[in-house]
Amino acid sequence: MKKFLFLLLLTPFFSQAQLSVEQIMQDPQWVGTSPSEIFWNYDSRSIFFKWNPDKGISDSLYSYQLPDNKILKSSFIDAKLAKDISNGKYNASKTKIVFIHNGDVYLLTTATKNLLRITQTADEEANPIFLKEENIIVYQLNDDLYAWNNATGKTEQLTHFEKRVAPAEKEILSPQQKWLNDEALQTSAVIKKRKDKADAAKKFLDSNKEEKGLRAIYINNKELQNLTISPDGRFISYSLYEKNDEAKETAVPSYVTQDGYTKEINARSKVGRPDGIHSFYVFDKLKDTVIKVSTDSIPLIKYTPDYVKDYVRTIKDADTLTRNVIVQNMLWNDDGAECIVDIFSSDNKDRWIMQLNAAEGKLTLLDHQHDEAWIAGPGIGWIEPANIDWINNHMFYFQSEATGFSHLYTYDFNSHQHTAITSGNYEVQKAILSKDKKHFYIITNEEDPAKQNIYRINIDGSNKIKLTTLTGGYEMFLSPDEKYIAYRYSYQIKPWELYLQPTQAMAKPQQITGKAMSDSFKAYPWRDTKIFTFKARDGADVHARIYEPKQGTKNNAAVIFVHGAGYLQNEDYWWSYYFREMMFNNLLADKGYTVLDVDYRGSAGYGRDWRTGIYRYMGGKDLDDEVDAAHYLVQNLGIDSTRIGIYGGSYGGFMTLMALFTQPDVFKAGAALRPVTDWAHYDHDYTSAILNEPFTDSIAYARSSPINFAAGLKNHLLICHGMIDVNVHFQDAVRLTQRLIELGKNNWELAVYPVEDHGFIEPSSWTDEYKRILRLFDDNLLNK
Repeated sequence: MKKFLFLLLLTPFFSQAQLSVEQIMQDPQWVGTSPSEIFWNYDSRSIFFKWNPDKGISDSLYSYQLPDNKILKSSFIDAKLAKDISNGKYNASKTKIVFIHNGDVYLLTTATKNLLRITQTADEEANPIFLKEENIIVYQLNDDLYAWNNATGKTEQLTHFEKRVAPAEKEILSPQQKWLNDEALQTSAVIKKRKDKADAAKKFLDSNKEEKGLRAIYINNKELQNLTISPDGRFISYSLYEKNDEAKETAVPSYVTQDGYTKEINARSKVGRPDGIHSFYVFDKLKDTVIKVSTDSIPLIKYTPDYVKDYVRTIKDADTLTRNVIVQNMLWNDDGAECIVDIFSSDNKDRWIMQLNAAEGKLTLLDHQHDEAWIAGPGIGWIEPANIDWINNHMFYFQSEATGFSHLYTYDFNSHQHTAITSGNYEVQKAILSKDKKHFYIITNEEDPAKQNIYRINIDGSNKIKLTTLTGGYEMFLSPDEKYIAYRYSYQIKPWELYLQPTQAMAKPQQITGKAMSDSFKAYPWRDTKIFTFKARDGADVHARIYEPKQGTKNNAAVIFVHGAGYLQNEDYWWSYYFREMMFNNLLADKGYTVLDVDYRGSAGYGRDWRTGIYRYMGGKDLDDEVDAAHYLVQNLGIDSTRIGIYGGSYGGFMTLMALFTQPDVFKAGAALRPVTDWAHYDHDYTSAILNEPFTDSIAYARSSPINFAAGLKNHLLICHGMIDVNVHFQDAVRLTQRLIELGKNNWELAVYPVEDHGFIEPSSWTDEYKRILRLFDDNLLNK
């Protein structure tokens, strides 16, 4: 009996130690629960987060109370109010916060905790701020700005935008209509008398009209964007976007629906969509005038990119084209004397930070960033918003890849000088300015591309202090009083947990949560893989990680996993976005496979040159890195060159197709999950940055799209795609399917998932997909 009980106690561990697809692809709750959506309460006494320690249907809201060192479950209403306050704006003296809650404007006095509701409307207000005169709060309601005076309690409308064409001051008649009107007056005394009476009435009403003092600004049917007001209340700046009527949007059909009818989901446009027109204006309330700010004189606004040289066309004609630009940010300093405008070219190759003379509508260049490939990098723009703001009334900060790596810079209006706050062959991946505006808190990978740490540095670049010591990755959240940093920390085999530590050098961190790993997850000995580099054919160091089978189980077959997104880092020491794939790679290694995971050219974390290595040729150097990884496996680890497989999703699916279509002698089998098959059918903002546009750079699209190389398929291909994918549309898989049919290709199959978007949700879909992948590799890479 005792022996039987002992075996029962051991059974859970052994069942967990033997991984199965069904286990690792079940609901992620089996792994554990990690805190998410962290934010501080305004008083710095509590931290809110979402969490699910009780394994409920979904995450609930919790708070950690610093004075009591306790975690408490929070009500939805309390947590929502705290979140809305955390998104609010302080006054200059940091004694009040104005914020939006349930669509209305509220004012919080922090010392007394007095909460005042300013608006109560059916519409939703937005973007409340204090003016320099702190008694006045300005907010946006629909397309207009309003000012509320705390001293008087009165509300004043500041703008009156009308979405129609401005009426002409005097009706303009055609020659024909003018002649007919004059003839009618000459031939009918009654018509003339009625006209004279109407004219007299209009004159009387106009002379006695009560003046509101608020002019109408007519914007036709254009979209109003970036509506901002100067701190002194004089200038209101805004952008207008006029959509090109020829720009088409796509629709994705959903077949499995509750009502039984096919539903169309509105989705994105395709790359090369006709550009809309962005324009930029300043409304001077003092002079009651609207000024259109011209961008035609911006340096290098007329520009011919280098790739044009690959085509026979008149360079002189191209030079005459003025590029479209987009105003991303308009930022005023606290006293309202200076405004900086952050402008990007629509072809993604230039960024201009400019000074705006609002009274004259004139722009002056402060910083120009140009990249023959495309402007991007941490804190710079493209995929994420640019990190730029004022430090004081004469200095602002921004990030730039001027040195080849994203670093932090300041510009001083007094000295007209740029200053590099950080430098070196590493990236500043996050930067937060302290509320006293004396320090930056930054996350960098300066010790190793695969490791992050948090630092504090003075705004002049001096006295840089390392604040963290744990190996892995961080997401930081600075307390309002800046005495503490809360951060999410993870390691490659330990999911995210919440930590707290004082903002002092090498202070000891306190772990707040501890439910990220369940007993079932901890029962398996996950491989603590080490990240290393191998040499690519051009001499570059490629970062990779390897999952090796246990001694005596190696089968001399290998699989290469290709991460998605293109611009993403996966060879690092923190918990991966691809945690399911990490577990699947462990399962493969348990079966004797050697698994390699590579940060190929185009991946994030390694600076500008690595990022732009795929410019104009996706499936070029990035695929070379995967092929060189396969050669590394053969030459250094004894892998059989005829038994190497490859798999990945999204960009990784695209790479898998390119591998099987163009390198059939290297890869025996591949699983392409939700793959891009033709870049001319993908999203505009992402694709046009890397490949330009199909009709301007057809060479780039021709050599980068797998559908053009499908004839090269010789080995075994599995394609898996969700049918309601609004990112990479299911149409991509359908078009490639038709191409393979027409080519008479064998050894391929398509698995469809009718209820799945780009990222699968249902465990049953994940399980089916990865059982197929495992069967593909077992059937084609293992010796029978």
